[in-house]
Amino acid sequence: MSVTFSDQDKVTLRNAAYGAVTLMAAAAGADSPHKVATQGSIALTSATGPVGHVLAEKSSVGDLGGRSAAEIADRVLPALTQAMDLLRKQAPEEAGNFRDTVLVAVEAGARTAKGGTANPTLAAMTRKITDALDAA
Repeated sequence: MSVTFSDQDKVTLRNAAYGAVTLMAAAAGADSPHKVATQGSIALTSATGPVGHVLAEKSSVGDLGGRSAAEIADRVLPALTQAMDLLRKQAPEEAGNFRDTVLVAVEAGARTAKGGTANPTLAAMTRKITDALDAA
């Protein structure tokens, strides 16, 4: 089955996924935020299926910046829930793919921390991202 997403749907999915990676990088603090962002982004561009095509497109995402992790979370966590809601309504077969893809990206980013395990801050942010994905 072929899935067609509108341009706005694609923006929603990209903002949510790349926002999750941005949020993890913000939570990394001194624990190599650039490495967290790099590994998370690589995981997103490695996704497959219709979601993978959307995430791999060379187009911009919305403003994901903020002065704090809290500011970023205020936009990203609701965006993750919105993206899952969109997928459950328009392409239910892709909802699990999106969720898994985002969680792989988050975990890939978290594992860049010293020792290969997530620090408590990254672990807590991972739980918040998972909760947002599951809230829809």
